[in-house]
Amino acid sequence: MSCEDFNVYMPSLNSKKIVTDPNPVLHKRVIEVPVDEITSKKIQHILADMAVALRGTSEGIGIAAPQIGHSLRIFLASEEALRWDELEEMPREERKKKQWTYHAFINPVIKKASKKNIPEREGCLSVPNTYGTVERSEKITIEAYDEKGHKFQRGTSKLYARVMQHEMDHLDGILFIEKAKNIKRIPYTA
Repeated sequence: MSCEDFNVYMPSLNSKKIVTDPNPVLHKRVIEVPVDEITSKKIQHILADMAVALRGTSEGIGIAAPQIGHSLRIFLASEEALRWDELEEMPREERKKKQWTYHAFINPVIKKASKKNIPEREGCLSVPNTYGTVERSEKITIEAYDEKGHKFQRGTSKLYARVMQHEMDHLDGILFIEKAKNIKRIPYTA
């Protein structure tokens, strides 16, 4: 299957708007990117659009391709989530001014997950102003391809592991509100 077959729910490559629930693209399992097409202009544009969309939010630390309308097995996770422990003391405004590096995960698979689950509050760019408690594995090992088409494995824990699991759910058509307890909707105030 080639990228030309991905046209269902694919907006123009200039789209950077976050897709919100109940858009059907958020509720469908996505398809893998053919490995030989990872470095194609089309996939590289999608990765760039995802980074622009994520950078344009004040709250996001991860984004999956369906969140900008692409039914592809891709997500980005921000270095901010990886370094969260050291950044918690930094004022939010200062943290948001930084230009974070995003790590690409293409065709990701969770290879290992700890049995210990940790409940934490989550939100989602595609379900604005909504938060809930989700139990997720404390540690995971993930295998994926990077933006250059190189296969890698990465073990991680804490917030970065949570972000990866949240984004993996997006790739399977699952929103966090389908797993969350104590869901609260908080009205937006500018």
